[in-house]
Amino acid sequence: MNPKGGDKPKSKISASRKLSLKMLLLQRACEDLEKETQDREEEKVRYLGDKLPPLQMSGLPPGDLQALCKKLHDQINVVDEERYDCEHKVIKHNKDIHELKLKIQDLGGKFKKPALRKVRVSADEMMRALLGSKHKGSMDLRANLKSVKKEDVKTDKVLTSEVGDWRKNVEAMSGMEGRKKMFDTGGGGQ
Repeated sequence: MNPKGGDKPKSKISASRKLSLKMLLLQRACEDLEKETQDREEEKVRYLGDKLPPLQMSGLPPGDLQALCKKLHDQINVVDEERYDCEHKVIKHNKDIHELKLKIQDLGGKFKKPALRKVRVSADEMMRALLGSKHKGSMDLRANLKSVKKEDVKTDKVLTSEVGDWRKNVEAMSGMEGRKKMFDTGGGGQ
């Protein structure tokens, strides 16, 4: 067994036969390409023959020549307008195709976000990256933190123990008297 995948069956066609078939296909493709270019040239000549008949300018008076020039000028303007319209249609269709391709990619989910790496950056390096050369000196973030003293913690515990049982406060504030006391004292008995 092949370790990379399933076993591929050997081809029944010999290498020389494959090569000869490839050569025949290439010859056929070249012939088709030449025939296609000849057909295009013939179509171009036929189209130009239909659209532009040969001009008979010999022996025309100047007035007829001017009329012929105006007629040709008008035809040129019409053709230029059609060409301009066709170009804009092609540009619009190309934009639509591009937008639809983007939508297909979005719906297909083929675009994957790359995995982000963890980067350790100190505060000084971060400030240097953000501020550039404006950042001077080192920045110790721990020095700016508020220090908590043990005495403050003890006073907070004493205050919470003085509040007492919450049921007593609820019973004292229940009923109309409690509500009246609450409004009289400025909105809070608790």
